[in-house]
Amino acid sequence: MPGYKEHIIGGIFFWGICLLFMIVFEIFKPSLLSASGLLVFTILGALFPDVDTNSKGQHIIYGIILIVDIILIVSGKFILAAILGFIALFPAIGSHRGWTHTWWAMLIVPLPIIILPEFYYNLTLIQVLPYYIAWVFGYLSHLILDKKI
Repeated sequence: MPGYKEHIIGGIFFWGICLLFMIVFEIFKPSLLSASGLLVFTILGALFPDVDTNSKGQHIIYGIILIVDIILIVSGKFILAAILGFIALFPAIGSHRGWTHTWWAMLIVPLPIIILPEFYYNLTLIQVLPYYIAWVFGYLSHLILDKKI
């Protein structure tokens, strides 16, 4: 089975495909900074399915969630911090290669990327959709490498 390094490499490869997809279909023309942000989202999507087991991917994802949660709390954004903490509990429900390794989780798990910024920061779907797509492409790379799709 692929380890976290292979999933990161797969995520980087799918990031390139994702950028090409968005540019060709005129969804997004990223600046260097935006392309870098998309890379981060793609790699996180590529690592996420393994949060359901003790893995390097789990440590990376939960480390980032901890940092973001602390920033939200210090910034006084308690509702967002609570939502993030609540969402972070879901991978514990199920077994390894359970629901986190399904095609429908690939589409549902990153929905907060669209919903929360639109609801809390009045960002439009067009502004956040590229980051959702990047996460989905990264997630897809994981499922393909694990031979789940």
